[in-house]
Amino acid sequence: MKMMLHARLVLGVFLARPEAANPSLNDRVAELERLVLKQQELLSSQEEQFQETQHMLSDISRAAAEPRRLAATTLPPKVHVIDNTTERAFTDIENLQQALDHTWFILCGALVMFMQAGFAMVESGCCRAKNVQNILLKNLTDVCVGTLGWWMSGWAFAYGGPMVDGYLENGFIGTDQFFGAGFMSTPKAGMIEPTGAIKSWFFQWAFCGAAATIVSGGVAERVNFPGYCIFSFVMTAFIYPVCVAWTWGYGFLAKDISDVGYMDFAGSGVVHMTGGVGALVGAIIAGPRMGRFDNPDAFNPHSLPLIVLGTFILWFGWYGFNCGSTLGMTTAAKGMMAAQVAMNTTIAGATGGLTVFTLRLALLKKYDIGGFCNGILAGLVSITAPCGNVEVGPAFVIALIGGFLYQGASALLRKVKVDDPIDAFAVHGVCGAWGTLAAALFDWGDGFDLYHGWSGFACAQDASGVCLKGAWGGGMAANVVEVLAIASWVAAWSTIIFLPLRLANFLRASDSVQQEGFDAAKHSPSKAYAMGEPGAGSCVISA
Repeated sequence: MKMMLHARLVLGVFLARPEAANPSLNDRVAELERLVLKQQELLSSQEEQFQETQHMLSDISRAAAEPRRLAATTLPPKVHVIDNTTERAFTDIENLQQALDHTWFILCGALVMFMQAGFAMVESGCCRAKNVQNILLKNLTDVCVGTLGWWMSGWAFAYGGPMVDGYLENGFIGTDQFFGAGFMSTPKAGMIEPTGAIKSWFFQWAFCGAAATIVSGGVAERVNFPGYCIFSFVMTAFIYPVCVAWTWGYGFLAKDISDVGYMDFAGSGVVHMTGGVGALVGAIIAGPRMGRFDNPDAFNPHSLPLIVLGTFILWFGWYGFNCGSTLGMTTAAKGMMAAQVAMNTTIAGATGGLTVFTLRLALLKKYDIGGFCNGILAGLVSITAPCGNVEVGPAFVIALIGGFLYQGASALLRKVKVDDPIDAFAVHGVCGAWGTLAAALFDWGDGFDLYHGWSGFACAQDASGVCLKGAWGGGMAANVVEVLAIASWVAAWSTIIFLPLRLANFLRASDSVQQEGFDAAKHSPSKAYAMGEPGAGSCVISA
């Protein structure tokens, strides 16, 4: 505005001169006025854009720094807005955040689901060639039966609520959202309103399938398929979901044990120990494979290449397992946490593998590739719970100890003649329990006074924002209770399922089937491999 007034003043003085009567000069002056006016309009437009950008950056900053306060002081955002007094549309930044979160959940959930291929390769490689198809059948069944179990009741028991003040009302088990009820609503004819539960259902489903698949390896090569299907369904529809309800579902372990609750970032206890304990109970009740401890050399792994391939697939999928447990990717803090988790996971996998490889070399005086692979998995399981609240130095120590614990547990099971073909309990059960305890023991709080846990890069605080003093003891107590509660729950219900099946002769395969091999006795074709036979180069798939 000042620029325009100044221009007009100069022009007025100039035009007051006699020589300014020239018409062509007047035209030039008029053109100059138009140019000045146009420049003023441009400057005004740029100023408005600058102010709009400042407001947007301010909104982004507040959303990143104060997500809880922002959500609490605004109306709930909706895809379809019916009543402006009770709901509102998503803002631009919220639209972006929702898109990023959904992409992150789907990507990481797909990585966890791909771990099923790794389990299939490791389990089939560890067993004998005559049972490969049967192993793969159980892996496929775990995914498909587990999906239906999770859909029917698993999600509802784990996350269905109802919630009171952010915690599960009864503290024990969810009671809503069976068969996905409530995931969508119809506020008005022709309008469907989705919820964020859909993305969470998918991500958590992948974890549920992993817990069930761990059990299949522990009972491999002597359990009948129908009996195993019964256990797989109960595990995914009831046993595992209740463990989730106590922990990630904000049940009693999150609320009632201490001020800071338990800490299990990605599931050393919730997922791996659940599967490992189920595998141990199943292996004990099913009994050892026929001749397992009479002629041990006859039970050596038939394919180390499959074991190595499966191990790399599992390691790859573990980044979805652990990094995805940030449960979002919309702030700088969450991105940095995902990177910290990835680094801890990488260090732990490498450390666990080298630890067991070195131990086996010292004991056997030979290289043990299978032991190397299980050591990697032991390190990964050990870091799964503490990956979000420890530094890389403690991650190295946690995996190192996990490697020793795995080796000791594996040797102990063989000594007491518990037949666990893939060392499911030693890897997932023992290291899962250790990782859960390590999450509290090595928490990156200041000494044994302050505690971080779920608070990430900040200490756990009281209502006034002051770091809680002496919180470490409460966190440790909660994790001890988690280990004891989950182990007891899974062991009890696994016994309730497996024991009647064994007594009814519905669980264990006959000696003749074990001798012949499941593939020849139960499958068509009768062999998983056709190398060296006529027509081995062709493959026919019948409709």
